[in-house]
Amino acid sequence: MNKNIKDRLYLSTVAKDAVSTARQYGLGLEIAEFCTAVNMDENFNEYGPLVREKLDGVDRRVMHMPFNELCPAAIDPKIYEIAKARYRQAYELSCTYGIRRLVAHSGYVPFVYFKPYFAERSIVFWKEFLSDKPDDLTLVLENVLEDEPDMLIDIVRGVDDLRLRLCLDTGHANITKKGLTLMEWTERILPYLGHVHLHNNGGWPDRHGALGDGEIDMESLLALITEGQPEATLTVESIESAPSVRWLKEKGYLYEI
Repeated sequence: MNKNIKDRLYLSTVAKDAVSTARQYGLGLEIAEFCTAVNMDENFNEYGPLVREKLDGVDRRVMHMPFNELCPAAIDPKIYEIAKARYRQAYELSCTYGIRRLVAHSGYVPFVYFKPYFAERSIVFWKEFLSDKPDDLTLVLENVLEDEPDMLIDIVRGVDDLRLRLCLDTGHANITKKGLTLMEWTERILPYLGHVHLHNNGGWPDRHGALGDGEIDMESLLALITEGQPEATLTVESIESAPSVRWLKEKGYLYEI
């Protein structure tokens, strides 16, 4: 098994050192500046040029779409339309940066949505979203508040489009999982896995710690992912990038060919 993930590794710009570390090691970037939708319009004069500057010289790019108060299964029809408009806006913006890989939160909130309803509504939403998108686009749904992966799997199966995959967020799953281990969660979604957010914690809070700093057995998890889904891309989503990149190098997951 080739453990080297350099050509499919990204660093999230939630970390202040993401750009410098990516340039040092020749890695990609996952743009997080537009997680807050207002940065796509009212604050764009500040964030638009900033993102372009960060991406200068970086060939591999992912963009995290906005998520605050957005839900593709919204019960209120006006909120549903806002979600459609914001995701469409994010996609169009990503095209101006030459980005063809997008991350979206599922939008699921426990005690607000019944899972069968949420899956059914989300399937309709994502089918419509992808209906006019190019074949080279990949959209990945990230777990946030889900306590198990089955609903997300149902959404991907229901949409039945290879452009829609899942994003495993290791830190989120470690906090919210019930009745299964993180390894079991990962094994379940491997056939649908397109992307991974790597960060560690000790349970709540969701502190986005370095890969070697927490209770997640990141070595075993990475072994499972790289062997079970070797095409999946990965983003270090730690608050500081460099310690996690050094950890990956020490563990043999990042080296020059």
